Parts: sequence; C-alpha cells; structure tokens
Amino acid sequence: MHQMDLPRPEIFDFHGVSMTHYFTDNWENVQNFKARPDDIVIATYPKAGTTWVAYILDLLYFRQTMPERESTIPIYDRIPFLEMVMPHYPLGTEMANTLSTSPRIIKTHLPVQFIPKSFWEQNCKIVYCARNAKDNVVSYFHFDRMEKLQPEPGDWTSFLQRFKEGKMVFGPWYDHVCGWWEKKQTYSKMHYMFFEDLVADTGREIKRLCSFLGLSTSDEEKEKIRGAVQFDVMKANPMTNLTEDGSLDFSVSQFLRKGKVGDWKNHFTVAQNEQFDEHYKQKMKSTSLQFRTVL
Repeated sequence: MHQMDLPRPEIFDFHGVSMTHYFTDNWENVQNFKARPDDIVIATYPKAGTTWVAYILDLLYFRQTMPERESTIPIYDRIPFLEMVMPHYPLGTEMANTLSTSPRIIKTHLPVQFIPKSFWEQNCKIVYCARNAKDNVVSYFHFDRMEKLQPEPGDWTSFLQRFKEGKMVFGPWYDHVCGWWEKKQTYSKMHYMFFEDLVADTGREIKRLCSFLGLSTSDEEKEKIRGAVQFDVMKANPMTNLTEDGSLDFSVSQFLRKGKVGDWKNHFTVAQNEQFDEHYKQKMKSTSLQFRTVL
C-alpha cells in the first residue's frame, strides 16, 4: 500500500496532549531511548523551521568532512525524527540508534515533558526553534492539507479554532513554546532561537549557533552555509524539499511553501485577528516569552 492510500489518522488524548498513533506507537522505545553526551536535539513545534535548523546544523558539522551527503542523502535520513512511526519506513528510534555520524543530530516535536529522560541525564545540547503563533498556524494548515499522515484539516476557520483550543498533533502551541522556554531557565545546555530571527539575519543566527555549539567554523565556511540554506535554494534542493516523501501531496501545496514572516495577513480576517489577539493575551499572560509577527 502506498502511503498516499492510508486513511488519515484521528487525534486522541495521550497523557493530556493531542497525538496520533504515528507518534505514539513506539512510545516505550522513545521513552527508554539511550542518549549519548554528544547528541544534539533539535526540538520544535511542527512547522516552526525544523528542516531549516536541521539543515544548518548538518552543514555545520558535516559539510566539509562528508560533502557527498549533500547530494545523496535526504535530510530526513540524516536527521532522524525520534518519535516517528511511519509505514514502510524504519522507526525513528532505530534510525537514531544506527546513525553513523558523530555527533548524532536528532529531531523531535515532543513537548518538553515527553522528552526521553536520558537526554537530560546526559546533559545533551538542545536547540529549540520557535515561530510566532500566527505564521505557525498558517504553515501548519497548509502542511496538513498536503500531508496524508496528518488528521483531516477541514477549512481554515475550523482549523484556526482547533489551533486555539490546542487540539493539534503535539498539543497546544502555547504550552509547547512556553514549556520549553521555562525549561531553558533551569537547563543551561539549551539554545532557544526564533524563526523570525533566522529570516531577518540568517548569518547572525548561524554565528550564535556556532557559539552555543562550541564550533570554530571559519567565516568563509559560515558564509557558504548561509548561502546554501537560503529558502529558495533549499526549496530547489531535492535533499531538503522532501519531493521523495510519498505521504506528501505536492499538488495541494509545497513542503517548503513560503518561509516568510507575516504571511498570516493573507489568511486571517480582521475579526479572526482580533479574536486571536484576545485569546493569545490570555494564554501568554504568565510568560516572559515574546514574539514578532512582522519584520
């Protein structure tokens, strides 16, 4: 059976978070995952720049020593998705366990309370990337329209309502970004970055990542990487645009769609925007975390 033919999954409540079986079926192995001290975790809410950050880190670590990876290995095979259980595809935990690179770079969308405890015990470095809620929900909407392994998105209005209620795969955006932000206050090995900053000044964000990771990458190399991770370059790159992924319907949307800040203005009505702002204020009133919705 081709992945396109699989029925879309239903959301169910999993330890207080909305999930689908594609991310919970291997739960015991995820929770018991054995981290190594040099593992690097990329954590994000879905559609917040995961592939972008993953590609930057992959290039920072392996571009010079293993240049052939660039044109031969898709990004999702280089950087396993820890909790993923996809039909006709190795388990995320197995892929992580068999990675031959050092360090292993592993991605997850798990909220902070679900992270395997060995990552904390081994004091692993974690890069968290957050994206403003308005652009995040728009990106998630278009992704769910094309990704057959996601629940049926419905129309924009009902999708936006569901987002506000937190009935999204991986739970509420609000809990996710704030949970990781709180953790950062007590866990020193976390770099919390913003999608909007990456768009505004990719070079500066790459420098910040190098400094967090303790990499002495040359300025020339950083500049090359900055060029390679520009949105249009990644969109044209078969190793990063996921054209090989059988569960994605490219006739509906592109996986790398716009990569912009402020596209929400093309989706929210004036009334939706006012209601969203009101709701957002309530949800975010007890955190110091702040976002830009325009550049």
